Amino acid sequence: MGKSKKRRAPLWARISVIVGVLLLVPGGGAVVAGQTLLSDYTDQVTDDSLLKDIDTPANAVPPKREVDIDGPLNLLLVGIDPRDDKTAPLSDSIVIAHIPRDRHSAYLFSMPRDLIVDIPAFKDSGTGADTTKINAAMSYGSRLKNGGYSPSQGFQLLAKTVSNRTGIKAFDAGSIINFGGFKKIVEAMGGVDMVIDMDVKSEHLKPDGSPRDRLPACQGHHRCVHPYTGPQKFYKKSDKPVHLKAWEALDYVRQRYQFKGGPKMGDYDRQRHQQQFIRAMAKQAMSKSVVSDPAKLLKVVKAGGESLTFSGGGHTIVDWAVELQSVNVDDMVTVNLPGGGVYSQDGRHDYLGERFDEDVDDFFKAVTEDRVAAFLLDHPKFVNQDK
Repeated sequence: MGKSKKRRAPLWARISVIVGVLLLVPGGGAVVAGQTLLSDYTDQVTDDSLLKDIDTPANAVPPKREVDIDGPLNLLLVGIDPRDDKTAPLSDSIVIAHIPRDRHSAYLFSMPRDLIVDIPAFKDSGTGADTTKINAAMSYGSRLKNGGYSPSQGFQLLAKTVSNRTGIKAFDAGSIINFGGFKKIVEAMGGVDMVIDMDVKSEHLKPDGSPRDRLPACQGHHRCVHPYTGPQKFYKKSDKPVHLKAWEALDYVRQRYQFKGGPKMGDYDRQRHQQQFIRAMAKQAMSKSVVSDPAKLLKVVKAGGESLTFSGGGHTIVDWAVELQSVNVDDMVTVNLPGGGVYSQDGRHDYLGERFDEDVDDFFKAVTEDRVAAFLLDHPKFVNQDK
């Protein structure tokens, strides 16, 4: 009798892994005692045969989980710049994903990194309470007694700070990823397709992707608002998706400065672009070019595993992958939380940070009550009108 031919893992399995790893491998941690590197789960994912040829019928149904993940979910994804353990990490992007009980959609909204909030005292780092920009929460909370810094520990204070501001009692799961990690994931996918919704010039990179030169007066310090000079990479507005290389995508979503003669930009534009980027990544990862290619899929998962710190509330990445398999990426909604700048009153109009409009608290209440869809129908200004 001839040797039986092995079949690929069923499509649901491969999509489940992608959903779990990319769509919402969130950044929560407030409800979890400890964080582990997502790479710790890479062997388990492979052993479970989700990424290799197995004798499983293509029409197989997902296995029943031993531990259910019930109710509406709130997940926190935090992006940080690559830093060593001797430098305090700052949360450059803070994205919350709300997934309704029915699991058919996801709502992404961001906390501006300059949002002025009350940061509570944190015993683990020995820091006191403060009222300042929210991206300082991770920095405060990350301080270790030996003088080093731990992003995982800082994440706990950030999650608590976000919880206090939004009314979300606890996050169900979460992750920390550095922007270099995002780049590795996009490289593994072969780039990403996304709409460029406004003309943007890069503050940081030349047209070939190399770093721009620093002004002579801005060498060796960070006191200059615009320290760079010379040619700039330009991203032209397009109504149709544009294929971006990994470095282009990361550069585009980090921009927030206005260029002479160009559109006015700010942190709210950057938040929108980051949300669009997450959705584009999820859609690209779940495309046939990825999920039907086991080798590419494995590269994507391993790239995520090397870059993400994952906290699953007592559940493994496989548990989360299966739980989120029904989330429809095309129905993912990016939410705009309206607000504006806060300035000093001493006549100089110094910029102090950001604040939300009053009706944002009504949105947060809708999140805690799992009625976001109804709220957005009544408040269409909260929905980003992007493609």
